[in-house]
Amino acid sequence: MKRVAQRLAQMEESATLRMAQLARDVAAQGHPVISLSLGEPDFDTPQHIKDAAIRALQTGFTKYTPVAGLPQLRQAVCHKFKRDNGLAYTPSQIVVSNGAKQAIANLSMALLEEGDEAIILSPYWVSYKEILNLSGASVKFVSAGIEQDFKVSAEQLKAAISDKTRLLIYSSPCNPTGSLLTKEELASWVEVLQEFPNLIIVSDEIYEYINFSGQAHASIAQFDQIKEQVVIVNGFSKGFAMTGWRLGYMAAPQWIADACIKIQGQFTSGANAFGQMAAAYALEAEQEATLAMREAFERRRNLLIELLRQIPGFQVNKPQGAFYLFPDVSALFGKSYGNYQIQTDEDLVLYLLETAHVALVGGSAFGNANCLRLSYALGEEDLKEACRRIAEACEKLK
Repeated sequence: MKRVAQRLAQMEESATLRMAQLARDVAAQGHPVISLSLGEPDFDTPQHIKDAAIRALQTGFTKYTPVAGLPQLRQAVCHKFKRDNGLAYTPSQIVVSNGAKQAIANLSMALLEEGDEAIILSPYWVSYKEILNLSGASVKFVSAGIEQDFKVSAEQLKAAISDKTRLLIYSSPCNPTGSLLTKEELASWVEVLQEFPNLIIVSDEIYEYINFSGQAHASIAQFDQIKEQVVIVNGFSKGFAMTGWRLGYMAAPQWIADACIKIQGQFTSGANAFGQMAAAYALEAEQEATLAMREAFERRRNLLIELLRQIPGFQVNKPQGAFYLFPDVSALFGKSYGNYQIQTDEDLVLYLLETAHVALVGGSAFGNANCLRLSYALGEEDLKEACRRIAEACEKLK
């Protein structure tokens, strides 16, 4: 009998990957699809980082690595935290993984079990829910809409946390909204969170370097009263355009780092050696390429906001980080064109893909069915053309 585990039936396919495949299917039919669905920078990995990987290969970094990562990279991560965030960690508190996604999976398996509760701040990255569900814990969502700039308040947090709450996870800058939490906003959270010393706070900071606010990145780990409750998850995909390198890391209290090393040791062991050496070099080298990418993303954000705000039915805020917009499009629900009936975000996504040949992702996958996620990790001309097509298609809806 062909049978898969019940847990698979309870797991949803990644909406971003599903939409990317649908876009490829439409493109294969000969249509010029513009994809705004994947969170992958269109920039190539900077040459100096690729050169560092080549040097590492040539000097013999082709062997198994320690499960928690090469000492060179763990030390570079510690230096990065001190330099960029004013945070002190030891190399033993750093765990390098095959992407930030594995770091989150390690945490879920190491910290959660049936009877526990995990809180996800919504809107959220699509994989949080599915990863946490595999632990057997129950998942609760705390949501904020566009009127709050998609930022959950301290009052909402206090109302949501219970004696069973074991873990809280969020991202800042946020995927999918681009919202950036300020030091003052985090301080208001800390007033609540310090009342729950058994709660572990997972701060996903992988978009740290894509920050348009003009202010230094604020991490909740900077607050001494809760630092021992905080795990920072980060990686190299976004700030260094290293998506295919699959390298992430966490900084955690020692007991959590040790638990995650034990988990990872049985699943993947360590990440590839030459990539880790290149990542260490990326952290220690000058950051001109990263800054240039950030400036390009900021120009694209401003362009896309200007164009989308001209489309009736799109309500767009101005996020301060990452490379996403998350417009509220609920004003278009109930409209139709020909055989297309737009009742939900998914209806609108399929309509735009099939008629405008623009690939987006419905907000329901991220916890808000009134919205769509647009990635602006594309050149400006593609963004202009995508908006022209979206506007033309939406104008037909009556």
